[in-house]
Amino acid sequence: MNILVAGFQHETNTFAPTVAAYENFVRGEDFPGLARGAQVLDLLEVNIPVAGFVRAVQAHGHTVTPVIWAGAGASAHVTRDAYERIAGEILDAVGRGGFEAIYLDLHGAMVAQHVDDGEGELLARIRAAAAPGMKIVASLDLHANVTERMLSLADGLVAYRTYPHVDMADTGRRAAELLLQLLDGRQAHRVARRVPFLIPVNSMSTMMQPAQAVYELLEGLESQGPLSLSFAPGFPASDFDGCGPVVWGYGEDKRRIEQAVDALFERICRPEAQWAVHFEEPEAAVQRALHIAAAARRPVILADTQDNPGVGGDANTTGLLRALLQADAQEAALGLICDPAAAAAAHRAGVGALVDLALGGCPQVPGDVPLRARFRVEALSNGRFVFGGPMMHGKQADLGPMSCLRVQGVRIVVSSAKAQLLDRNMYRAVGIEPEAMKILVNKSSVHFRADFAAIAEEILVVRAPGPFIADPSQLPWRHLRDGLRTRPGGPAFARERVAEAG
Repeated sequence: MNILVAGFQHETNTFAPTVAAYENFVRGEDFPGLARGAQVLDLLEVNIPVAGFVRAVQAHGHTVTPVIWAGAGASAHVTRDAYERIAGEILDAVGRGGFEAIYLDLHGAMVAQHVDDGEGELLARIRAAAAPGMKIVASLDLHANVTERMLSLADGLVAYRTYPHVDMADTGRRAAELLLQLLDGRQAHRVARRVPFLIPVNSMSTMMQPAQAVYELLEGLESQGPLSLSFAPGFPASDFDGCGPVVWGYGEDKRRIEQAVDALFERICRPEAQWAVHFEEPEAAVQRALHIAAAARRPVILADTQDNPGVGGDANTTGLLRALLQADAQEAALGLICDPAAAAAAHRAGVGALVDLALGGCPQVPGDVPLRARFRVEALSNGRFVFGGPMMHGKQADLGPMSCLRVQGVRIVVSSAKAQLLDRNMYRAVGIEPEAMKILVNKSSVHFRADFAAIAEEILVVRAPGPFIADPSQLPWRHLRDGLRTRPGGPAFARERVAEAG
C-alpha cells in the first residue's frame, strides 16, 4: 500500500504574547524546520512521530507519499495565513489521490486565529476531500486537547505516553500498527471519557507520580486486549470549550474497551488532589538552591516554568536572573534568554569584551523590564549544534548568533531565536559545561528532566513572573465548557459568571 504522510504541529497558549506566523513554521524553532516531499524522509533519524511511523510501515513493505512536515514552538494563535497555507498543501495532496490511507503527525492543541479546533477542522477538510471510507490515523502530543470532532473524524488517534516526550517516534510506530490493523479489517469500537478538571502542566511528568502510575496502568490494561489506549492530560492554556484531559481507546470487544477506559478514568480522577503542584517563589528558591549547592557535587536546577517557550513563553523574563544576582549566586548559569540585539552586540564586541546592555525583559509581564548591566562576553557561537539528549536526539538546531554573557557570578546563554532549554548541548553551544555549575536555571517546565535529571542534585519548580500562568485556575478563562474545574479540586467554570463579570 501507499500511505499519504503529513505533519502539522503547534501547541497554542491563547494567553501567550506572540503568535505563530508562517515563518515560525519555516524555522521550526523547537521542531525541525519545515520540510516538503522527500525532505520529510530526511527526518527519519529525529525523535518525532513521523519518523517512527514511516520506519514501521516501510518495514511491513508499504510505501509513503510524504507531503509536508511543519511545526513551530508553542505560542499564541497560529495565524490564518500560516494555517491556510500549510493545511492547503495537505489538502491539495489529498485531492490528487494515489494512496490507500492517511497518516497525520499532529499535536492536538492547535488554535488558529479563525479556528478554535485546529486539528478538528483539518480532519474535517481532509475527510471531505478524501475518498469515501479512507482510513485516517493521527498521532497526538500528550498535551492534546482532544475534541469530539477529532475523535469522530479520525479512525484512530494515538497519544504520547511520556513527558518529557522521549517516545515521540515510538508513538508514530504505534499509530502505524493501529492503522495497519484497521486496514487489515480489524473492527475498532471507540470509547472516550472527558476528565472533569484541568491538570497543571508541571504535575503531568511521567518521571514522577501520579502520572507515572497512570501510564503504567494504561499499558497494563492495553496488554489485556484493547487495540489502543490513550490518555492526554491536555494543554491547560487553550481557552476554548474543547480544552481539558481525555481518556480514550479502541477495541474489538466493546465491553472490554469500556471497562479499560473506565478503570483508567477512575485512576486519574481519584483523588484529584494527587495532581496538585507545589511552586517555589523566586527569592526563596534561590536561597534554598544556594543552601543545597553548598554541600552538593551536582547542580541544583531551577525550572523557570512561567517563561517556558515550550508552553508559550518568549524566553526573555528576568525575574530569576535578578534573584540570582541579588543573592550573589556564584557558579550559576541561566539558559536561555532570547535577545537578538544583545547577541549581536556581543558578536560585535568579541570574546573578552565588556558590553553595556539592556538584556531581555517581557513587555507583557508587569514589572519585567530589561536588566541593565555591564556584561563580559565569555563565548560566541553561530547557534548551530545537534541535540544530544533523549528527547530531541539528533535534531539539528539553529538558534542564530549566540553568546555566553557573564554578570557577577552568573553566566547567561543568549540566543537570537527562542527555544526551550531542554538539552545540555544548549549550554555547551556557548562553552558552558552544565555539570560543572552549582546552579542551573532552565526556562522549561518538564522537558528538561529528560537530559538533566541524571545530573541534578535537586530540582525546584519556580513560579517567577512570566507569560505562562502555571496554575490554570489563575487564568482569565472565557470559553471553557461549563462545569470544568480549573484545577484539581478547584472552582468550576461557569460562562454565566464570566458574562456577568464582563
